[in-house]
Amino acid sequence: MIRNLKNISFLTLGFVFIFSCKKDNTPEVLPKQVAVRNISINSVAFDNTIYGVNRLPLIRIEFNEPINPSTIASAVKLTDISGIESAISTTLQNRDSVLLVQPAAALNYISKYNFRITADLKSSTGGSFLSAVNNSFITKIDSSRKFPIISDNALLDLVQQQTFKYFWDNGHPVSGLARERSNATPETVTSGGSGFGIMAIVTGIDRGFITRTQGLNRLQTIVSFLKNTAQKFHGAFPHWLNGTTGLVIPFSQYDNGADLVETSYLMMGLLTARQYFNSSDATETNLRNDINTLWNGVEWNWFRQSNQNVLYWHWSLNFNWQMNHQIRGWNECLITYVLAASSTTYSIPAVVYSSGWTANGSNGFINGNSYYGLTLPLGPAYGGPLFFSHYSFLGINPNSLSDVYANYQVQTLNHTKINYEYCKDNPKNFYGYSDSCWGLTASDIQNGYTASSPTNDVSVIAPTAAISSLPYTPTESMKALKFFYYVLGDKIWGEYGFKDAFSLHNPWFAGSYLAIDQGPIIVMIENYRSGLLWNLFTSCPEVKAGMLSLGFSAPYL
Repeated sequence: MIRNLKNISFLTLGFVFIFSCKKDNTPEVLPKQVAVRNISINSVAFDNTIYGVNRLPLIRIEFNEPINPSTIASAVKLTDISGIESAISTTLQNRDSVLLVQPAAALNYISKYNFRITADLKSSTGGSFLSAVNNSFITKIDSSRKFPIISDNALLDLVQQQTFKYFWDNGHPVSGLARERSNATPETVTSGGSGFGIMAIVTGIDRGFITRTQGLNRLQTIVSFLKNTAQKFHGAFPHWLNGTTGLVIPFSQYDNGADLVETSYLMMGLLTARQYFNSSDATETNLRNDINTLWNGVEWNWFRQSNQNVLYWHWSLNFNWQMNHQIRGWNECLITYVLAASSTTYSIPAVVYSSGWTANGSNGFINGNSYYGLTLPLGPAYGGPLFFSHYSFLGINPNSLSDVYANYQVQTLNHTKINYEYCKDNPKNFYGYSDSCWGLTASDIQNGYTASSPTNDVSVIAPTAAISSLPYTPTESMKALKFFYYVLGDKIWGEYGFKDAFSLHNPWFAGSYLAIDQGPIIVMIENYRSGLLWNLFTSCPEVKAGMLSLGFSAPYL
C-alpha cells in the first residue's frame, strides 16, 4: 500500500513537471497593432474631402488586422460642423477586419460632416491603432423646388417687392435712411446705400408697392434729415451716420469725415428722385428745391486737394487728407467723376477726368486682353468684382455709351460674361459652381467680408452679382435667379429677399442683408424691365452736360 502511494506521488510530480515545462515554453502572444489599409465612401476613395455625397453614405474601412468590436463605439465618430454627433450603425465583415459605417438616419442636405477614428480603437489582440482618420464630406444639394413655379414676370415682381422691404420696412425710423446692414447696430445708416434705397423707393412707387404719397413722405423725411441734421463736410457726406443724430460714425480710424464716392451714390439717388417727382404740386416742388440745395452744396472741386488733376476719396476734420486715397479707375467710381463734371456750382474740368480717373489710359485703366474669348476694354484682369459694372450704372445707362477709352455696353457685357464663364469653368473646382450658380462680387463671407472676383475667388457666390447683371446677361442671370429662389430658397430667401451670400463648397449661408447689395438687385431688375432709373437719371440736364464735357456720347445725351 505504501509502495503504491509512493508510485502515485512520483507519477503526480512527473505530470506537474511535464505540464509546468510545457506552460513555460509556450510563446507569449504579443498584441498586434492595427492600421487602415483602405477607406472609401460610396465606393470612392475617401482620402480627401468628398462633395455631393448622398444623405445615407456607406463608409467602408479595411484594416490590416481584425479589430476589437468592443472598441468601435468609443472610437468611430460622425459629427457635423458644429461638433454634434450623428448616430451611426456599424457592421464587421471579413473576420472583423472590415468595418462598414452608415448614418442611422438621413443626414442634412448641403452640410459638412467629419468622420473620425480615434486611438480608442484596438486590434483583436489589444494592439494600438496606428492610423489617423479625420476625413470630411459634404452632402449633396437638395434639388427639389422649394416654392411653387410662377411666371418669370411674377418672379421678378416678387424679388423686387421683397427686396424693396429692406429699404421700406427696415428704413431708419427717424431719418428714413437705409441701415448699413441687417446684422449691425440699427443706428448705423449708410449714405451710399441710401442713394440706392432712394432709387428703390422710386421703383417701389412705379411698381405699385407703395403709393406716390407714401414715397413722397418718406423722401421728405430723408431729404429734410440730410439737409438739416446730417453732418456734411464741404457739402459731402460721411460713409456712415447715426440715423437719429446725423453725426458721423467712423468707417475706419481716419475715415470719419467726407466720403466723396458714397456721396456720389447718394446724389445719384437724389437726382433720380428729383426727376421722378416732377409735379407742380407745392410738396413735390419743395422736395426738388431741397434736393437741389443738397446737390449744389457738394464742393466737388475742393476734393481735388489744392487743384490737382485728380479727385480724392476722403477728407476729415481731424485728419485732413491723411488717407490720401486718389479716385482712379477702372472701378466702381465712374459716377463720382460724372457728377463732379455735372455740378453747376463746383464742377471739375475735363482734365481731372482724363488725368485723374483714366490716367490718360495708363496705369491699368486700359485692358484690351481677351478672357474666355471675350475682349475686356477696361480694368483689371478678368474685370474685377461685378459691382464695378453695377454701382455707377444704376443711373448711367451703358447702352450705346462710349468715349475715347471704351464702349461701355461692351465693357459691362463682357465683364459680366467673363465672370459667368469663369464660374462655369470653375478652375478651382469649387463645389456648386455652374451655369446656374455664378456671380462674384463684394459680399459677406464666413467671418468676414471680401471683394470676390476671378482673381480673388474664395468659393462664395453673392446673389446680387448675377441678378443685378440682368440688363447685360438676361438669360444667364434669370437662370441663376431661378436656381437661387427655387433650389436654394430654403437657405437664402427671407424677409428682405435674397440674403447676402453663400458657399456650397464650404457650406455656409449668410444671415445678413446689405444695403449696397440689395439696392442693385431691385434697381437693375427695373432697368432691365423698363429702363426707369436709367431714363430718370440721364434726363437730368446737368448730367447730360457733364457727360458731354467729359467726351461721352450716347443717344440720350
